[in-house]
Formats: sequence, structure tokens, C-alpha cells
Amino acid sequence: MRRIPSCRAFTLIELLVVIAIIAILIGLLLPAVQKVRGAAARASCLNNLKQLGIALHHFHDVHGVFPASGWTMAGPGNPAGRYVGWRPLLLPYVEQENVQKLYDFTVHWWEGTNLAAASVPIRLFVCPATPERGSVTAAVAKPPRPAMTFPQPLAPTDYEAIMGVQPTSINPHLGNSFYNSANRFAVMSRNSRVRMTDITDGTSSTIMVVEAAARPLVYRNGRPHPHLSNDQGISWADSEGPFSLDGASADGQQEGCGLPCSRAMNGKNDNEPYSFHSGGAQFLFADGHVEFLRESLPLTTLAALCTRAAGEVVQYD
Repeated sequence: MRRIPSCRAFTLIELLVVIAIIAILIGLLLPAVQKVRGAAARASCLNNLKQLGIALHHFHDVHGVFPASGWTMAGPGNPAGRYVGWRPLLLPYVEQENVQKLYDFTVHWWEGTNLAAASVPIRLFVCPATPERGSVTAAVAKPPRPAMTFPQPLAPTDYEAIMGVQPTSINPHLGNSFYNSANRFAVMSRNSRVRMTDITDGTSSTIMVVEAAARPLVYRNGRPHPHLSNDQGISWADSEGPFSLDGASADGQQEGCGLPCSRAMNGKNDNEPYSFHSGGAQFLFADGHVEFLRESLPLTTLAALCTRAAGEVVQYD
């Protein structure tokens, strides 16, 4: 008689052991994958800020000054004296000539064809580490801009000009009235005309642009708060998005509250530096270099880095 060979199958226990091993390997692999993705997003974000730095320097080469954080009167790049933000002024220097042709500098940023331009996503203005924030289809009034419903969702930005520091917010941390209306400003502020030589604190130690990610959706300590309203930073074309440094409370619910508000970044994203990078945020300096500053940085140190001519001696790791 011919012998039929037996065929051995997996037992249920063996199958469960294999599944458990695969699950453990996946569990070990996921953090590594997330870490790699985070590093890639951080590198891409850093490159975006570097490109913005180059564009800002090109604007300076052409006009002799850096762009204002926002114009409300006639000035370099804004001869008509309309409400214009700093990012529309950079369009010809970031290879966005087609969007520049669509943007009309003879009217405010929310008028005419400018809303069509503002709806065009520009990758350079967005950090890939930022989560989905939803569409911006309406905005409350912020005079002279009226309350509006936009025909197309506005395209976002995660980078904003820092205008300086708020003396009433920072001075309590210093124990004196060091900052005032004369020395509180950064490189770009409202209707400013700052030349390279005006940055007497040094271009390598003066911040121009910060991360202010995910606006206008409000975040507190990494958690979205869609029930809170925010009328600033609603688009890359928005001229009302720039802000001055105040400091935030530990829970991210307050800003500019004196000594309790000692957090330098990543507490609240509306009108304070904020990123989705682990442990800190990236900052563009006036000489064009980008640094990752850690969340543990003292608020007073970040404040000193945000002024262009206050004469502070800054030391930080």
C-alpha cells in the first residue's frame, strides 16, 4: 500500500504567538516611524523659514528696508497705502509671480481679486507638522475690515512676523521698567521702515519671524479649542496676524498676565509663538539663519531676542 505523507498545520497557540510577536514589532516600530516623520517635518519647516529669510533679504535689497509687519499707510511696496501684510509683498521673491499678478495692491487685502489670491495655498507658508485646521470661510469684523463670508476658503499660514514685546507683560519678569515705547520693537512692526543697520542688537541675535501654527483654529497646550474665536492669522494674506510677545500661563489659557505668564512658547497659538514640534519651536533671525529654541527658554531671554535695539546682553543654550 502507498503511504500518504501527513501535513502538519499550525496550532492555535502557535498562531497566537506569531500574532503577538508581530504586534510587539509593530509597537516598537511605530514610535520610530513617528520620530522620522517628525524630524522630516521639522526639517521641511526649517527650510521654509530659510526661504522666507532669503525673500525678506531680497525685499531689503530692492527697497532698502525690511517690509512692515502690516501696512495701513503708503510705504515701500505699498504705494497706494492700503492694508497689506508682509507675505503678499514677498510674492515676487518666493516664485509666486502668478499669485502676485492676481493680487491687487491698489485695494485692501480683503477686496477685489485679493480674496481669490488669498485662497491659493502656498506651500512655503505652511509647516507640514501642523495638523488639519479646517477651512476658513468667514470672519468677524475687524475694522476697517467688515464681517465677511468668503467665496472660497482662505489659504493658511504657520509663520508670523514678531513685532516686538509688550512692556506691561515682560517688565514684571524683570523687576523694572526696562522695555518702553522706544525700545520694544522688533525688525518688522506696523508701518515700520527698518534698515539692516537699525538692528543694533545684532542680526544674528534678533528674531524676525516665529512659528504661530494652526491659526485661526485656537490651540492650548497641544489641544484644539474650536469653541474659541480668533480673528487674526486667518490667511497668509491677512495683515492683522502679527503680534508682540506677552508670555502665556502654564495652562495656555492666558497671556500677558505678568509673573504667572512665564511660558515663552507653545502654550497658546493665538498671538504667541507656537509649533507642533516636540520640545520647542523654530525661529527665523534677521541674518537669515533659523534656530530651534526649546520650550524651557526663559521668557525674558526670548523677549531680548525679539527686540532689535534694546541693548540686552543675551546668553542662551
